[in-house]
Amino acid sequence: MTLATSDMLGAAPARRSPADAPLFVFAGGGTGGHLYPALAVVQALRTQLGAVRIVFFGTQRSIDAQVLAHAGETLVPQGVQPLPMTPWKVPGFLRSWRLAVGRCRAHFATHRPAMVIGTGGFASGPAVRVAARRGIPTALMNPDLVPGRANRYLVRSVECIFAQFAESAKYFPGGAPVEATGCPVRPAFRTAKRAEGQRIFNLDPARRTLLVTGASLGAHTINAALTQLARRLALQAEWQVLHLAGRDDVDAVRAAYAQAGVPSCVLAYTERMPEAMAAADLLVSRAGASTIAEILAASVPSVLLPYPHHRDQHQLRHAQWLAERGAAMTCIDAVEEMATADALWRCLSELMSDHGRRERMRQAARELDRPDAAERIAARIVELAGCHARIPREGE
Repeated sequence: MTLATSDMLGAAPARRSPADAPLFVFAGGGTGGHLYPALAVVQALRTQLGAVRIVFFGTQRSIDAQVLAHAGETLVPQGVQPLPMTPWKVPGFLRSWRLAVGRCRAHFATHRPAMVIGTGGFASGPAVRVAARRGIPTALMNPDLVPGRANRYLVRSVECIFAQFAESAKYFPGGAPVEATGCPVRPAFRTAKRAEGQRIFNLDPARRTLLVTGASLGAHTINAALTQLARRLALQAEWQVLHLAGRDDVDAVRAAYAQAGVPSCVLAYTERMPEAMAAADLLVSRAGASTIAEILAASVPSVLLPYPHHRDQHQLRHAQWLAERGAAMTCIDAVEEMATADALWRCLSELMSDHGRRERMRQAARELDRPDAAERIAARIVELAGCHARIPREGE
């Protein structure tokens, strides 16, 4: 049996606010991890201030346009490139940087923001730097335990750094304005219902669900490992698989499950991740910073395979942080698919057969959650920008 559903959702209409409403610029993008936490803060800002204007200075990657169009937010795409590691690529990087800086200057001269918030990654640099030089309040969101190069570069340009992990402070220069707030996630991760997730993805309510995801862009090595495990998964009669495989691997993963007889729903991508996690009894995932926060918000037991090619191995640190606190198991992605598959199966076979262990992991995740992260960050942004919070109406 192959379960199927559609992950094609219409974009939300663009939001409109009065011209005199404060303008907040969020700078960064390129992955869901740089976008979704910011969108949670945007939602909290609208709750606290009422009318606000929001603009995202993002990248030209398709994920930015897809996510922000669905959220109904305005995107200004930038051609800025990551800082290269090879000298012959530096001239191209500098050209893209100068063009992005010029675009930010022109935009801010016409539409001066109340504040600019960097969301992480190379695309946050031009807007944060231009804002700092113009006297516009600035801040950074730092969801990774080990700060990336962009945030370390921008630390001298901001008034505040909102960190998911208190341990991040030691990686910044002494005296950096780090506040451990947690990482914002969309409220739906805490409110989504299991039955709704089962309905959306056409899952069998009588089976337990293994959710597999490589985050917004997919993860080829995870996909390859799971296809190697398809026949073993087919023997787990009480289980079904919901697999978000990414555009490049979706057909191959779907075919492997179908051939092995694994009850499954295989999609390239979905915006309904809160409902997917609500339906899950166990998760296999990378260990990106926003994924960690979503795991805690959804209280889902997990097996984490950190991305193996980061120089600083920050995803491994995230996974170890969660595993040390009893909320996850860490599995090393060996890149070679059979080695990864065998290591992953040792974790999966243990957890799929032990309901009590999964429930203890779920409780540990729930206790680590920071449900007020978006509201705390929004409140500090309002304070730093010199805005005034909306007075709730009676009954709100």
